[in-house]
Amino acid sequence: MALVGRGKSSVVLSSVPLQMLLYLNIIYYVFYFLATLLMIIYKSQVFSYPGSNLALDLCLLFLMGILEPVRLYLGTQGNLAEEEIPLGSSLLVTVGNIFLAIYFLVWQTYILRADLIINIILLVIYGLEVILEVLTVAAFFRY
Repeated sequence: MALVGRGKSSVVLSSVPLQMLLYLNIIYYVFYFLATLLMIIYKSQVFSYPGSNLALDLCLLFLMGILEPVRLYLGTQGNLAEEEIPLGSSLLVTVGNIFLAIYFLVWQTYILRADLIINIILLVIYGLEVILEVLTVAAFFRY
């Protein structure tokens, strides 16, 4: 004898591709942070790196390192719990981190080819996450 559920049907609105991308970003960001930190240390030893610029680059990298776990946590919680507020907050922090990644891509004191490669990859991941987060928030609002 089969039991039939009563009431409204349960529709899963969470985005599996977004969740996979958030998980991939956790792994990639650890690599990104360590690689960028090591490159800043390398550049400070090899090139004449002005002290104020070194401090700015390090402060912005550590700011990004603080914001990234918050962004990923809010994105994961918002997606899995199907809540707009945490996912929208993650979207706002993502925009902030995009500007920080652009700083490291264009405006930091010395830019190596490795800086270009890892920042472009990070920006592509961020871009895909923004698209998926907007689509997921829109799906949450529809239901």
